[in-house]
Amino acid sequence: MSYKLLMKWDIKPGLDQDYFEFVVREWVPGITRLGVETTGAWLSIYRRDKTTPQIMAEAFAEESEELRIILNDATWVTLHEKLMEYVDNYSHKIVRVTNGDFQL
Repeated sequence: MSYKLLMKWDIKPGLDQDYFEFVVREWVPGITRLGVETTGAWLSIYRRDKTTPQIMAEAFAEESEELRIILNDATWVTLHEKLMEYVDNYSHKIVRVTNGDFQL
């Protein structure tokens, strides 16, 4: 059975360029090396209010335990700390994949 790591956050004001450079150059390659298969990311340009996250992303792994191990890995912690320099309101959760439906 497969599992998803669902993540969401908002880019800090004025850091869009630096954020996108970090994501392309460090975040995605770094978490890919850890074994996380990044499968999608969505940018919400038009938000009605601040309750809608600006960025939503998902990644897959075969086992939930695999994701838990990765989330405690020193490389993940370092990448996450650097991500937090560019974002606010970060959260994540692990869910079981259900029939390819969009999951929140």
